[in-house]
Amino acid sequence: MSTRALTRRVALSAVAGLAFAPVAALAQPSVRFGSIQVDVGPLRANSGDPTAAWVEEALPGLLAQALGPYVAPEDRRGAVLIAQIDFIYLGPRSGQPGLLGATQDSIAGVLIVHGQRGMVKAETPLSATSDYYPMAVDQALWVQSNHDRIVALAQAFAQWTPRQLGL
Repeated sequence: MSTRALTRRVALSAVAGLAFAPVAALAQPSVRFGSIQVDVGPLRANSGDPTAAWVEEALPGLLAQALGPYVAPEDRRGAVLIAQIDFIYLGPRSGQPGLLGATQDSIAGVLIVHGQRGMVKAETPLSATSDYYPMAVDQALWVQSNHDRIVALAQAFAQWTPRQLGL
């Protein structure tokens, strides 16, 4: 058999395999999360409260919203998603030179997926950023400003979660 015929046969097989790929993807069961947990232990050690408490309060609901079709609390066999938040950085409150004086805040953590019997199926690092545009009122209400910035970071983290998990 000539090399040319073998190459053509391989190419046709590859094209045929691509035609059935969507069917194979549909046949795979999608992941379901039975519960979502947030671990702010490392963040609490780094930043303390109220930062860790704000993340602990905001992130579970934001993750449930972002992962909506993949969350099934009634499914006891569902995987457990643990979002471990390690670090938060808030940029300077005075802003930065640049477009509208925005500064960038960032959050970093790890997404841990536990399967049945507590086996760790995946550990995926995730970091997200959020822009902060300083306002004059933020100087007087800096606690509320920081809270809003933390919630914005939690929202950015939650929005990146499905993509990072390959969903």
